Amino acid sequence: MNATRIVGILLIVAGIAALGLGSFSFTKETHEAKLGPLEFSMKEKQTVNFPTWASVAVIVVGGALVLLGGKKG
Repeated sequence: MNATRIVGILLIVAGIAALGLGSFSFTKETHEAKLGPLEFSMKEKQTVNFPTWASVAVIVVGGALVLLGGKKG
């Protein structure tokens, strides 16, 4: 198995995962302030959405790499 097919398989797996998850969220600390002995920080939750068209495009490109990656000439 060559590197092109491995990359293709990884792209297919990533595209399927993106379709299945749809989005992911994470928490980020922002706005820290210190007033004497008191410390304040604010946590902000952010969500990143995966576009469906991008996930399908990644799967198609991965499939093309798997199918055409081993052919030479």
